[in-house]
Amino acid sequence: MKNFRDVAIVFLLVFVLIGVGTVGFHVIEGWEWFDSFYATLMVVSTLGADPVNKLSHAGRIFNVGVLVLGIGVVGFAIGTFTHAMVQFELDTFVGRRRMEKEISKMRDHIIVCGAGRVGQRVATEVSARGLPVLLIDKEVERTKWAQERNFPFIVGDASDEGVLREARIGFAKGLASAVTSDAHNVYIVLTARGLAPNIPIVARASDESAESKLVKAGATTVISPYTYAGQRIARLLTRPNVQHFIDLAFSSLAGSNLDLQIEEIRVANHSKLVGMTLGTADVRHRLGVIILAIRREGGELDFNPPSDRKILGGDYLIGMGESVKLKELESLAGI
Repeated sequence: MKNFRDVAIVFLLVFVLIGVGTVGFHVIEGWEWFDSFYATLMVVSTLGADPVNKLSHAGRIFNVGVLVLGIGVVGFAIGTFTHAMVQFELDTFVGRRRMEKEISKMRDHIIVCGAGRVGQRVATEVSARGLPVLLIDKEVERTKWAQERNFPFIVGDASDEGVLREARIGFAKGLASAVTSDAHNVYIVLTARGLAPNIPIVARASDESAESKLVKAGATTVISPYTYAGQRIARLLTRPNVQHFIDLAFSSLAGSNLDLQIEEIRVANHSKLVGMTLGTADVRHRLGVIILAIRREGGELDFNPPSDRKILGGDYLIGMGESVKLKELESLAGI
């Protein structure tokens, strides 16, 4: 803020000095306005306004005054602009070093490749759920959006192994490839899968023909924004109440007064829930959380499990309820 104020003062001083010099030469020497303006510029640039000794005695005295003031203003301007540039570079360097240090410590984070509209939405949703996010994009202009929201940002090509290593893909919880080019998404998925064989990868596909290629490249799941948008529009037209409920349950940014979420909660091996049946645990009455399904560690999904279904370590309980109650269930599950 101080640098901007100093720069504004410099421009104001230069404008005032040129104005005073122009009026002074016009009044003292009787020159035309343009000749007076030109003479003032010559003085301020330290070339002088009297190369052939045509100034009167009073004009020479005024010329000396304008020259001294011009040297002072020019010196102040050079110092101000130099300080502003050095401060900007220093802030940029310090900020970059701070971000690099922050990135070097990240783990269990979500890497979002592509900071366009889809990538920004993914980052916002993930961050709203309390998970750390790291953005990667080749466009420097998009760093401003990330900086305003305190998202760590790497400027680079996400299909480059060095960039993904810098993003600590080996310690990441998941990766979203959301660039606009299907071919580029394929390269990103191939590189990411080679560096982290077990990481969940969700990729964006603009063309349906690219979905199979992304799966072969190693994507865990492929999402088409156009297909999803078409399905959502159709549900809003045919089953609007169902779609509103889905939006409410799955979006932390729904903006409704009703606090309702669907979350997956992993049961730790040392949890008190291990060995209990759903009926014995009775989380519905104790916490007000409805268990919609249980995904076993091997991948088997048990939808609407019965009360005698036993809870095992490593299970994922897919529950629906208030966010506070879901947090309580997380604590009970040993996480």
